This record gives sequence, C-alpha cells and structure tokens, in this order.
Amino acid sequence: MGKKSKAPSYSSGSVVVNGRTVATSNKSGNNISTHYNMSDAEKNIFNSIQQGMNSGLTNLFNISDTERKQWDNQLNALKEQGIENINSIYSPMENSLKNDIASRFGNLDNSVFLDKLNAITNNKAKAVASLSNNLAATQNDLYTEELNNRMNTLTFLNNINTALNNNILNYTNAAAANSAAGNSYNQAMMQQNSSNWFNDYVKPIASTASTIASFI
Repeated sequence: MGKKSKAPSYSSGSVVVNGRTVATSNKSGNNISTHYNMSDAEKNIFNSIQQGMNSGLTNLFNISDTERKQWDNQLNALKEQGIENINSIYSPMENSLKNDIASRFGNLDNSVFLDKLNAITNNKAKAVASLSNNLAATQNDLYTEELNNRMNTLTFLNNINTALNNNILNYTNAAAANSAAGNSYNQAMMQQNSSNWFNDYVKPIASTASTIASFI
C-alpha cells in the first residue's frame, strides 16, 4: 500500500538580473526573510547618500569660517564699489559748487554755499545709508541662498535614496512573490498526490468492502 505524500518543503525565491542574483527569499527555522544583494557600485552610492544626508542635516544651519570670510570679501567688494560710485556722483557736484561760489562771491563763507553744500551732504549721507541697507540685505540673501542650496541638495539626495529603496523593495517583493508561487505549486502538487493516493488505494478497498457486504 502506498503512503501519503509528505508536506512539501519550503520553496525559496530569487530574482536574477544579467546573471546576478539581486534578491532572494528564504526560510530559516520559523523565520522567512527576504534579502537584497547590493552590487559594489550600489553600496558606494548608498553609503554616499547616507553620509551626505547625515552631514547635510547635521550642518544645515552651520556657517563655517571659510564661508563667512567669502561672504565678507563679497560684501567688502560691493561696499568699495558702492562708495566709489557715490563719490563719483557727489564729489563733482561739490567741486562744481565750490568753483561756482568762488567765482561769484570770491569766497566760500556765505549762506548760499553752505545751504547748497548741506543739501549735497544730506543726499550723499542718504546714498551711504541706502548702500548700508543694501549690503545688509545682500548678506541676508547670501545666507538664504546658501540655505536653499543645502535644502535642494538634501532634497536631491532624498529623492535618490527613495528611488534606490523603491528599487530594492520591488526586487525583494518579486523574490517573495516567486517564493509564494513555488509554495503554491508545491501545495497543489501535494493535494494532487493525496487525491491520487485516495483514488488508487482507498477507493478500491471501499469498493471491495462494499462488494463483500453485498454477499453477506
């Protein structure tokens, strides 16, 4: 008499790409695990992304001395250029006023000269104040631009990290699906073998018993 088929063994699953096994699904004891096998290139990319994100988040709002020095150099250059532009506008006006007053009155000690000179001086002071405000705004812009660049870099790294993780998940899911398909096949074969065993051995015995019973 034949015996019932034993329970099927667990069917592992894998995904192979270009001859390399990239993902596997296996059972060890009562634990089922799915693994993704990174290539050396992927490991380098993955590690670089993690290091970049960690460093970027840690130093997101930190400004180094080197960066501050670069900004100071930019601001000083803008300041010197601005002062040069202001002087190029107001110095000729002052000289022209002096020459005009001297030619008309012979000296600069008069109310006409002082009034006009004060007007020029006030306008020049306003231009210098405006320059200072612009430099302060530029300093804020430099910080904002740097922060935006860092945020954009973190976003870029996060997008790559997400794409890499999604790729890993797709392959591991495929390996698990292959394993599930193999186990479904094994289960179906076991059920078929059980059915064959029943038809081959149990049914003939039942039929014989029924025949014997009919003669009693």
